[in-house]
Amino acid sequence: MTNDMTKGAITPLLIRFTIPLVLGNLFQLTYNAADSIIVGKFVGEEALAAVGTSNPLMTLAILFINGMCLGAGILVSTAFGAGNTQLMERQVSTTAIAGTVFSLAFSALCVILATPLLQLMQVPADILPIAVSYLRIVFAGLIFTFFYNFLAATMRALGDSKSALYFLMVSSVLNIGGDLFFVKVLSWGSEGCALSTVLSEAMCCLLCAIYIKYKVPILCLGRRWLVFDGKLLKKIVSYGWASAMQQATVQMGKIAVQGIVNTMGVNTMAAFAAASRIDDFAYTPQQNIAHAMTTLMAQNRGAGKKDRVKEGFHCGIRIELVYAAGLTVVCFFGAEGIMRMFAEEPEVIELGARFLRLISLMYFLPALTNGIQGFFRGIGDLKITLRSSMLSMAARVPSAALLVLYFHMEIEALPWSYAFGWFLMLAYEVPPMLRLLRSGTMENE
Repeated sequence: MTNDMTKGAITPLLIRFTIPLVLGNLFQLTYNAADSIIVGKFVGEEALAAVGTSNPLMTLAILFINGMCLGAGILVSTAFGAGNTQLMERQVSTTAIAGTVFSLAFSALCVILATPLLQLMQVPADILPIAVSYLRIVFAGLIFTFFYNFLAATMRALGDSKSALYFLMVSSVLNIGGDLFFVKVLSWGSEGCALSTVLSEAMCCLLCAIYIKYKVPILCLGRRWLVFDGKLLKKIVSYGWASAMQQATVQMGKIAVQGIVNTMGVNTMAAFAAASRIDDFAYTPQQNIAHAMTTLMAQNRGAGKKDRVKEGFHCGIRIELVYAAGLTVVCFFGAEGIMRMFAEEPEVIELGARFLRLISLMYFLPALTNGIQGFFRGIGDLKITLRSSMLSMAARVPSAALLVLYFHMEIEALPWSYAFGWFLMLAYEVPPMLRLLRSGTMENE
């Protein structure tokens, strides 16, 4: 199933496209959060801290792979919007072959380096073995992560955001059931959670591939799946690398912040781990809205419809801000109750609630930055998104270190450091965005 986004009213198109993306990521976050909830309830505080401190590295690998797929998907959207099916097929097959080789090599490297990477993050020695075991199991399943993200990104590029949602729903149920079975019944601890995550991702990947085989004729390439275009790979890598590095830069900043958090004690580590999971639920849909903007704008850029590109950006920003306002209300007034889902220690709940209340007041900032990044990706300028993300992390990490290590602030230092990064990001992105909107060229330089 495909969806031509070069026709029809833009706001309904964006909303219909965004909702499955949001729901899909919420299901994905649900089964990620299930690891933390089940480990916290049935294994203990140390295991929860170990899973939490491993999560930034795991997410870094996943986001890097997802970024490569997202960048390649922009090219697929543009070719699809232009009606160039042959080019689109070569882009898809070349990405599949190159991505398979890369993900296998990356997976092996991550398994080997799990211990030194966690030590670099200042993970306490008493929870290091737990964190290493959890991380290695998850890293071993990265090939499934690549294939799902690749297939899902390709379908999104063709305007289909619904299909991947159904597979994630099944995967989420399997993961939560697997967590309970491996942890509560078999008493395998955090390793059981990691194994359940890998198995559920494998099932999600398999369902996605089967669906494409029978329901998406345009992607039934047969032997053309083996076509490898070396010249085209350079452009795919250029887009994919910029997108991957942008997402990886953000996550490396989070890893650096996690290293700072690891100096603040186990209670703060556990609170930050739980609050970050909740923050992901709030923040990820903002990214999904931006991804919807990217697909719509890329298709229309390929079709040469510049007015729809501009209108798509304006509609997307309005949706981002409305969503951010709702988030602020929910997370500010419900912070303590939400934290109780993840932890039982009063101090952990109190620390996490303080984090959530403060950061909820700032959600309009990532709403703007995500929307603007969706704009630049849609017109094919991924250099801006990469540079702005690097600037954001360049502000976030030093400010967190300064506030925590020098001014001795508690968990409130972390949301403030995020805000500094978002403000710097906007300062860099807004001027070129305004120039492009005024000029009406809508083309990357």
